[in-house]
Amino acid sequence: MTEPKQNRLSPDQVLALRGLRLPRVALKKLQRVGIYCQPAISIEFQKETQRYLIRGVESGGAVAQVGAYCGFLDCSAAPSSLLQPVCAVGVNGVHVAMLSPALVRAQMFRAGTSYELLLSHHTLVSVEGKGRPILRNSILFHGRHGTLGMELWRESRELRGLVAPVFYSSSGEQMPVPDRFHNAILRLTAGTCCLGCRHSHLAEEIGLRTTPDIGVRPQTDKEQPQ
Repeated sequence: MTEPKQNRLSPDQVLALRGLRLPRVALKKLQRVGIYCQPAISIEFQKETQRYLIRGVESGGAVAQVGAYCGFLDCSAAPSSLLQPVCAVGVNGVHVAMLSPALVRAQMFRAGTSYELLLSHHTLVSVEGKGRPILRNSILFHGRHGTLGMELWRESRELRGLVAPVFYSSSGEQMPVPDRFHNAILRLTAGTCCLGCRHSHLAEEIGLRTTPDIGVRPQTDKEQPQ
């Protein structure tokens, strides 16, 4: 007797778990220009505190034609409580490793002056009979084809961190973004327009609090910008 097949994830569930599903041409473009943006999250165990945490990595940057950036916040839209800067050799790559029992992922992709934004919520849920929890993921906001009529990497760069794109529904109505994420989206927009980015936008700009003894694993070669 064969085991029943597990239910496949719906498109929204895949989006909530893995982040923006960019077309292949966009992924190839990011790889070609050397922008490394890592939306993936993982469950990590802290031996000292005997607890599980969610780990995410703030990463990304931009060139003139395209930009991608991903950062993480706690559920109140403040930085995650356990953060550790990561030293990357190249630009437009990994900036900060973050761990928290629950967090919000903020991810943005820019092509020219067109933007896509995803805000997703992630928590740990206990499973009866198992010590390791599982992830529960949900979408807070998903905006496509956002517009911002200025080039923040050129003559309008002094407005970086002060403006953000506007998103519209398929019916042409403006989509309101949750107010508590307003500042984070401003910083996220700046990250997608920061040419040769070498620093954190969300964690440093909102208030980075580092914890050097949290046991974050070292950065691997796979996490280095290509």
